[in-house]
Amino acid sequence: MDRATATDLIARYYACFNAGDSPGMLACLSPDVVHDINQGDRQEGLLAFGAFLERMNERYRETLRDISILASDDGRRASAEFIVDGTYLRTDHGLPDARGQDYSLPAGAFFALDRGRISRVTVYYNLADWIRQIER
Repeated sequence: MDRATATDLIARYYACFNAGDSPGMLACLSPDVVHDINQGDRQEGLLAFGAFLERMNERYRETLRDISILASDDGRRASAEFIVDGTYLRTDHGLPDARGQDYSLPAGAFFALDRGRISRVTVYYNLADWIRQIER
């Protein structure tokens, strides 16, 4: 895979995210994908990632904007920086109560790519900033 192909794959992944197309997102991932959740556990496999997406879709409505994607020359690694605009719909375990609060925060993700698919997704955002925004 080269840089352009890697960038296109990540762009397709995020286009599916913004369209609410979970099957499309999953199609971008390798069967043994590793998912490092922001300030959380590491999960492995498409089933776990699909369950994560389902939980997120029940609790949050999010779109990403100002997405900037970078990839290594060999297409084996990529990163993305973006702004998450969202609404907290339903209380998530261990977090403050949801009351339909809106939020907007910068975030980033790192990817490993293998055989034309995403084999690792690691997402980062400032949880303390998110909590401040929804507790207003």
